[in-house]
Amino acid sequence: MPNTPDPRARLLFDQSELHYDFGPGHPLRSVRLVALLELLEKSGLWTPHDERLCLPFRSATIEELRLVHTLEYIEAVQRLSTPLPQGASAEERKERAEFALNYGFSEGDTPAVPDMHEVAAHIAGGTLTALSAVMGLPEGGTFSEENERPLHVFHPAAGWHHAEAGHASGFCIYNDIAVAIAHVISASEAKIMYIDFDAHHGEGVQHAFYDDPRVMTVSFHETGRYLFPGSGDVLEVGRGAGRGYSVNIPLEPFTEDGSYIEAMKALLPPLALSFAPDVIISVHGCDTHAWDPLTHLALTLRGITQQIKLVHELADTYCQRRWVAVGSGGYDLYRVVPRAWSILWAEMSGQSVPVDLPQEWVEHWRSQWVAQAEEEQIAQEALGKTSARETFPTTFRDRPEDFPAQARRWTINHANRRTVAFVRQLVLPPPVRHAFPSETHHQSPLTGLVDLLRLQGEEELSQSSTFETAKKPAVCAKFLPSIVYRAFKG
Repeated sequence: MPNTPDPRARLLFDQSELHYDFGPGHPLRSVRLVALLELLEKSGLWTPHDERLCLPFRSATIEELRLVHTLEYIEAVQRLSTPLPQGASAEERKERAEFALNYGFSEGDTPAVPDMHEVAAHIAGGTLTALSAVMGLPEGGTFSEENERPLHVFHPAAGWHHAEAGHASGFCIYNDIAVAIAHVISASEAKIMYIDFDAHHGEGVQHAFYDDPRVMTVSFHETGRYLFPGSGDVLEVGRGAGRGYSVNIPLEPFTEDGSYIEAMKALLPPLALSFAPDVIISVHGCDTHAWDPLTHLALTLRGITQQIKLVHELADTYCQRRWVAVGSGGYDLYRVVPRAWSILWAEMSGQSVPVDLPQEWVEHWRSQWVAQAEEEQIAQEALGKTSARETFPTTFRDRPEDFPAQARRWTINHANRRTVAFVRQLVLPPPVRHAFPSETHHQSPLTGLVDLLRLQGEEELSQSSTFETAKKPAVCAKFLPSIVYRAFKG
């Protein structure tokens, strides 16, 4: 690829987004964006003041936020954005803490921080602008000629996919993705394919469109048996008119590149063909990387790069190039996030990354990483991962020798293949499934059973319903014979 940026690719960033930060000691810190932007600049991939590569944006309005969030919640976020005065009594502080907790703000996960409404609304406005721009809507800006309108937009500070209608969750305040999607489908006849590669299931976006056939949500994530938020089961397939438009691929802990790539290729092309989206919005949380301290997946940048390239190919093939990408998770702040998202921007803008990282960048950020390496090592070992404490990368791509093969590779790959085969049976019509055979030709234990039951007039295997529990909504399959359950669970 020539190192001349595609004029129809834009990177969305505003300095105010650096205030989306939960403070020292919290896994999510905006320093990762600082490291990313510095790497892009020093590598010659992006210039912050180059209007050809930037896209101005503004905050989402209250009316736009209400497309997804309740007014009560928005008002609570506004109230919590103003700290209590220093002289507040113990009773006032207790009342404030209880109020915050009612809306999902807790000290250990998503603490209420000053000005969070303004910052989160600005990020939501950015993603809304990005998606509107590629769709040619007025909120995306005006352009003197059609060929100046962007078709690819990357918004690295965005991707807050856990936020629900009435409460914060998982470091997420306003669900910028859901707000942007809701705006576009209310202003146009677009069909939107949402692809989530973050290690954590994007339940907030799924819930927002669970009964809407105009939005297909696809999520590749670590199984909720072991990881927050505990959702994203294969049987969460949508409700009512939206049945079949929610697709979940829960992967085994310590899944490596080969199994991940196999799963993507077995599902994404046939889903894109059958759904025929007008635009793709993808979430590229790089907490799937083996060095990430908060998850159990074991990808390298090879797998993450293949993920990016596949989405690019799908956008070009099915969506007339229309593609918006956001950042989301990623908690190895210095070694993984800057490189992964630089590769993403390079792919979107038609550039190639150098072999080596800029020496000046390496020296500066290595010192930052060393200062917190001991804490990172403890977190890695607590998750059962091989610590890479002594390794700070000097190249854009990962070195294979830094990532030894998982001892249970065959077992993990086999389990993932069974999951993928089951999902293909649930969500792909037989003609599409046959047109896109799995590369491994792995037979699901349910091969033919779903279609046989339909022919006999039985309820569909994927039929489900949602009911409330004390902690969260739960999804229950209305029809799942014990013999099928045992076959799937092995």
